[in-house]
Amino acid sequence: QVQLVESGGGLVQAGGSLRLSCAVSGSTFSNYRMGWFRQAPGKEREFVAAISRGGGSTLYADSVKGRFTISRDNAKNTVYLQENSLKSEDTAVYYCAAGPDCVGTGCYLARTFGSWGQGTQVTVSS
Repeated sequence: QVQLVESGGGLVQAGGSLRLSCAVSGSTFSNYRMGWFRQAPGKEREFVAAISRGGGSTLYADSVKGRFTISRDNAKNTVYLQENSLKSEDTAVYYCAAGPDCVGTGCYLARTFGSWGQGTQVTVSS
């Protein structure tokens, strides 16, 4: 059973930066495509970014493209989300997710990921 633990959330001013981490255990990390999702109060969970097993392919939501960067270190069993130029609308609980390879369209959908972390809160003050 793969286990995911997020860290790195906190309170930051608009325009600031944060780096989220997600440590994975219980299974072979390099077997999983990894993703980040977020959920703001009163809103549905939404896709943020995803990265392929080897790290060579990434996918971003339009709302974070150019500001956020997803990366992974397979030697450390960890996936990261570097968040720059943060805006108040980025305030949410951020979740890490692991899933099998995905081909074609729809790879940003939450149902394509089978394991989830408990989330870490990111609050951006304006």
